[in-house]
Amino acid sequence: MKCPYCGSDNTRVIDSRPADDNTSIRRRRHCDDCNKRFTTYEKVETIPLIVIKKDMGREQYDRRKIEKGILVACHKRPVSAMEITKIVNEVEKDIFAREEREIPSSVIGEIVMDKLVDVDPVAYVRFASVYREFKDVNSFMNELKKMMKEK
Repeated sequence: MKCPYCGSDNTRVIDSRPADDNTSIRRRRHCDDCNKRFTTYEKVETIPLIVIKKDMGREQYDRRKIEKGILVACHKRPVSAMEITKIVNEVEKDIFAREEREIPSSVIGEIVMDKLVDVDPVAYVRFASVYREFKDVNSFMNELKKMMKEK
């Protein structure tokens, strides 16, 4: 591992432990040339995942898109950044547990909604309104009624 400060290859690991999400390893490293310390994270490399969009187009899976959608849905809601990260991690775990090379965006959206409904009902409705493309107030009300029945 190259030192980010001086570029030297002469570095060593001084501490290693699981990261907060338990899906990666946090390593504290020391550069023997410049005596600075830095942190790296190791994550298991997964198979490339292709997302099949609604228009049947395909693009590479991007965790940031899920995170962005959840952030928008949770805007001005009492949902912490840690909870959002936990939701994204759970969604990603569910997606990769399927061991498929391609996954429809509709499946990802449903997984996100399943996680959001338990965390914050308002964030769930916000996400669902964009994801399901509600065309009018009636479709919005139908979703609310369905959610109220399930509770």
